[in-house]
Amino acid sequence: MDEANNSVGEVAPQRAHFDTPITLAGGAVLPAFELVYETYGELNAARSNAVLVCHALSGNHHVAGRHADNPNNIGWWDNLVGPGKPLDTRRFFVVGVNNLGGCYGSTGPVSTNPATGKPWGADFPVVIVEDWVATQARLADRLGIEAWAAVVGGSLGGMQAVQWALEYPERIRHALVIAAAPKLTAQNIAFNEVARQAILTDPDFHGGHYHEHGVVPARGLRLARMLGHITYLSDDQMAEKFGRKLRQRVLNFGYDVDFEIESYLRYQGDKFAGYFDANTYLITTKALDYFDPARDYDGNLAAALARARAGFLVVSFSTDWRFAPERSREIVYGLVHNRLAVSYAEIESMAGHDSFLLDDPRYHAVLRAYFEGIAT
Repeated sequence: MDEANNSVGEVAPQRAHFDTPITLAGGAVLPAFELVYETYGELNAARSNAVLVCHALSGNHHVAGRHADNPNNIGWWDNLVGPGKPLDTRRFFVVGVNNLGGCYGSTGPVSTNPATGKPWGADFPVVIVEDWVATQARLADRLGIEAWAAVVGGSLGGMQAVQWALEYPERIRHALVIAAAPKLTAQNIAFNEVARQAILTDPDFHGGHYHEHGVVPARGLRLARMLGHITYLSDDQMAEKFGRKLRQRVLNFGYDVDFEIESYLRYQGDKFAGYFDANTYLITTKALDYFDPARDYDGNLAAALARARAGFLVVSFSTDWRFAPERSREIVYGLVHNRLAVSYAEIESMAGHDSFLLDDPRYHAVLRAYFEGIAT
């Protein structure tokens, strides 16, 4: 730990192997699986100070700190997690896990299928939020954690926090649901479908078994990421950061890059295609589409939330149009209907959906105050 810099310092991923078969929501059975995770801080004697951080679409287990073999790889929520930070590792034992179906070491499409000796590829079953929470619960058992002091996540991670409160109400005391929604709108599903089609129609996709052909569907991944980035940024942020700035001083009168925003999107797409797995992207977007706690309650969210017992903090951002504030308020209204303890903050921010990853002082002040009120 590097307290002078409010950093957890060097960290190393750990691996948990589970031999007990798990039946997934879609009916498929995995005979065994592994989860890669990292921890920060110390678990107290009562095992009552554990906080689970759930990642979003392209996130992973590396939440904070740096790896010895790649010191430039800083955790994706390093501004939040560490000594003296809002999620203070001097008080809390923080766990970050790469979800099942991921591509950062946990069992997923890039893993070896024991039945064939080849990568799972498209044969890896679809997993949904309920499956992630079930496997996270097994990890909690392995770590000796009977109940989380809190489960926190942004975007898709926030949906996992909601699911924890519903699936295991006795094992979670607080849920922090940030920049999330109780289910996707038709518009959001449409964005995900366009992204999936970009991957599925890439000639290098090969039915999802591209690894056997020594290629990756980079073009499809690139387009999927470019589309995603458009939805993560607000119009105000795009205007301020890029506007109509030209890459060169003159127009090309062609189809290469003219505007800075084009250059930015191509860069983000190229970078993403270099490290993320296409099948994992397909699985994760489907998990987003399928998330709907009210599905079995005739669409009545309040009825679905009646199972929860945790205290809630719900946070939204003013310019987030992917998961707009009114979607967070739907969750709040459902919790209030059930007389559950809930705090709500709508943060003024120009950064759109990605605001949950940034260190906005007002946002972090809200999180700090809430975490300080959690007894350990």
